[in-house]
Order: sequence, then C-alpha cells, then structure tokens
Amino acid sequence: MPATMQPLPRGARNPGSQSALRELNQKRVIDTLLASGPLTQAELARQTGLSTATVSNIVKTMAAIGSIETEPTTSSGRRALLVRLTNNGAVAVGIDFGRRHLRIVLASLGFAVVAEQFLELPLGHRAEESIDCASQLLARMLEERDIAPSAVLGVGVGIPGPIDQRTGTVVQGAILPEWVGIHLQDLEKRLHFPVLFDNDANLGALAEVTWGPHNTVDDLVFVKIGSGIGAGLILGGHPFSGSLGITGEIGHETITDNGVVCHCGNRGCLETVASTSVMMALLGTRAPVTTADIVRNALSGDAATLRVLDDAGVAIGRGLASIANLINPEVIVIGGPLAELGSILLAPIERGLLRHAVPSVGEATALVMSSLGDRAEALGAASLVLQSPGLRRG
Repeated sequence: MPATMQPLPRGARNPGSQSALRELNQKRVIDTLLASGPLTQAELARQTGLSTATVSNIVKTMAAIGSIETEPTTSSGRRALLVRLTNNGAVAVGIDFGRRHLRIVLASLGFAVVAEQFLELPLGHRAEESIDCASQLLARMLEERDIAPSAVLGVGVGIPGPIDQRTGTVVQGAILPEWVGIHLQDLEKRLHFPVLFDNDANLGALAEVTWGPHNTVDDLVFVKIGSGIGAGLILGGHPFSGSLGITGEIGHETITDNGVVCHCGNRGCLETVASTSVMMALLGTRAPVTTADIVRNALSGDAATLRVLDDAGVAIGRGLASIANLINPEVIVIGGPLAELGSILLAPIERGLLRHAVPSVGEATALVMSSLGDRAEALGAASLVLQSPGLRRG
C-alpha cells in the first residue's frame, strides 16, 4: 500500500461512498428544515442545492422510517408535497417579554406549536420578577403537557431593546429600562435552561422567514410597532446583527430636530411620534386608552383614532424609506399589536415610504402586514433555539 494511503479505522465509512453521500444529503435536508420550517420538495431542492429527484428519494426514505412527515399542499397554484420534521418529543421554548406582557410558546421540531400562554405584566415590571414569573409559567406548561425538562432543547428569549452580543447584556436604549444590565447568565440562572436571547424585532424577522409565508425571501425587514419601534433584518437569507448585535433601531431615527426628548437621550426620535405609547397618550386625554382600544376604535371608524394612526403611519413610512434606500429589501413586514388593522395602518405607511424613498426602490418594495400577529416574537425566539446547533439534538 502506498505511504499516502492509510486504511480506514474499523467501523469508519468511506467519505466518498454512496452511503456516506446519502447521509450527508439527509443531514442537509434536516438542517434546512430546522432552519426554515416546513418546505415543499421544490423549495427543499432550491435551498439545499440538491436535485429534485435526490430530494424526492430522501423524503421517501425518511418518511418510511418516520423521520419526517408529508402532506399535500399547493405552491404557485400547483399541487405539491409539504415536508416537515416529525415531532420526537423534544420542544423549543420561545419567550417574548414586552413592556406589558409575557408570551411563551412551546414548539416541536416540526415547527408546530405544542402549547402557548399569554400573561399581562404590570407596567414598569422588574426584570428579575418577570423572569421568575416566566420560569413558573413555563414549569406549569411543561407539567400540563407532561413534557419532561430533559426534552427541552433550550429557551429563546426576546426583549424589546438593544442587546450587546459581545457581552450578552441588555444596554441603554431599551423600552424596558428595568432590564438594562441584565445578562444572559441572569436568564439562565432563573429559567433553569440553556438560553439564547435577542432583540424582539430581530426575532420577529426570523419568525417571518420560518413560520411565516416568506421562507424564500432573501432580503426582508420586519418592523415591530409597539411601545417602541424596531426593525429586524434578514439579508442574503440570514439574520443580520451588525458588529455589536445592535441593528434596526429605527425608533431612534430623528424625525424632527425640535421634537420631544426620547428616553434614549436624543430628541425627535420616531418613537416619540409614532409608538403605541404616544398614540395612547394622544387618545387618552379623557379616559385611559389601551392598544386593544386603538384597534377596536379604528376598525369602527373613530375619526380621532384614524387621524392619529394616519400621522403615525406616514412618519413610520418616512423612517422605513431610509432603510429601503440603503438595503433595497424585497419585503417589509409590519408587525406588533396593531397588525390586525391591515390597510388602515399600512396605507399611510406606504404613503410615507413612497414619498421619501427612491421611486424605483419604493415601488419595488412589497409592504405587508405580518400574518403572525403579536405571536411573531415568541415564535422567532423558538426558531432561535431550533436553528442553534449548540442546543438542538436529533
């Protein structure tokens, strides 16, 4: 035997063999389904780079052994086969902390929601108390579903504020100032599971390309309009987090030089004219108004509510024009608690976008409401776990 040729160790597989190639291709299909959620066979072929015949054979083999499930669907008006991973009992947890709420979802490997709970939190809630509350609620959800803690792959957490990914710390500028300084280790200590966390808008963007209808879109912006206004970016098919992990802070884009001082320290930020907190203040001079009231009153045609939404929408569209001019996204998705307003909010945002964007860019940018509603951030947090090689297990 030549000196350069060495026998394979006992039990080792020739990396060039057909069986090794099949395993590699199966792994590619599994990783793609974990990253993107359920896909048709044609979409799997495009995303993996494998031929349609190879994907079809892999799907048949894996379906026969129960690794995946298939179901008929339609794609572009044609019959297709939707492919998803089989639930093996493992779950990913997604937690969304808001200024006034807490939402937890449990998701299977097949991107199916196993359980979901929503809880209102007091305004100005302390981080430690809210995390402990989430820990207790999660424990109760697992017990009710008879899910062992060992079946939990990990916990994804969304927070409405910038997170320095170098240090794993919530930094100044968060809508929840009580959370500034909270570290990843604080979450893991109180939740008792491995934790990944990110800005809620980033997780909303991730949800749109996994749980939503945009899993074939390479360049997408998700905008959450709530107590704060933030954007999550998907560029080149991957989440974009910048050098620090702090991106998409359009809520702190200056809209008017002589405007109200923002909690970030600047003046005239978009959040000071278009957040739901500002809308509630403008409409609640006689009696307190909630976000749900804004939605209900707008849908019933209340003139004052429609005017406030129109002004806010145009301002948001102006802010989005800067993003559109810079990165030219294919789709901008509007999410948050006002998503069910549809065209009532979308129309003024579009006017602002078209007025301030380069004409060709503005006209080519699809502007849509999120189909995931106020669940997007929690679903994105679960996706964060499902896509993390360090947490998921087969």
